[in-house]
Amino acid sequence: MSDADDARRRTEVAVRAASAGSEIAADAFRSGIAVETKDGKTDVVTQADRDAQTTVVEVLRERFPEDPIVGEEADALKQVPDTGPAWIVDPIDGTNNYVDGVRVFGTAVAAVVDGEPAAGASVFPALDDAYRVGPDGAFRNDDPLSVSDRTDPETATVCPTFWWDYDERDQYAAATRAIVTRFADMRRFGCAQLELAMVAAGALDGAVTNLVMNPWDSVAGVHMIREAGGTVTDLAGDRWRHDSTGLVASNGEIHDELLAVAREAAAVE
Repeated sequence: MSDADDARRRTEVAVRAASAGSEIAADAFRSGIAVETKDGKTDVVTQADRDAQTTVVEVLRERFPEDPIVGEEADALKQVPDTGPAWIVDPIDGTNNYVDGVRVFGTAVAAVVDGEPAAGASVFPALDDAYRVGPDGAFRNDDPLSVSDRTDPETATVCPTFWWDYDERDQYAAATRAIVTRFADMRRFGCAQLELAMVAAGALDGAVTNLVMNPWDSVAGVHMIREAGGTVTDLAGDRWRHDSTGLVASNGEIHDELLAVAREAAAVE
């Protein structure tokens, strides 16, 4: 089997797994589900997160029983293997939105081979949007994706993505200040995979953080942006990987300005 055929097969399975997980999340949405905290006051989890991850894993195991699975919940691996195939799962990205009854949440599944993205899917059931990416390109609801063509930062809209914890709020403040002094406007949705997908779709011109992002919050969306013609680097301006420090994702045209934002945030002591 060629690499492209294998990636197509993984794309199909990623779509099925993400769709199945998102159905579990949608069924429990606004149902008064109990909420627990993990590592901090805003790091929340619900039984729906666990049930959705179980469902996603079951779908993946049907076709790829031996592949490692990296995931946010339960006993899944927390680091992406450097060699061989693996899957990366976020059962509910945007859990804070989810528990507040906000429709901005979804299930993301990515496939990697030797640490490099090969396929992915992100399904946002309350928005009726399903994104997928593979060797044939990136799509939303079967429509091909393309990043925006804005070249003037003063017409661009940028999202400070991921989450700066309470002891990192000076960096968050620096990032937002740098954005609003360089770009036309700023958006934040509280769901990193959707924010990255929106860059791929041209709805946002860029998304940025100076932090190390979790692979389940990032890999599927990064792959979409690249396949849609965008650019994703780390703080040094090098090609982003799942273990990079900083994530700077753009349409490519405003990348240098966005990179400066990440570096300003990182420079705060």
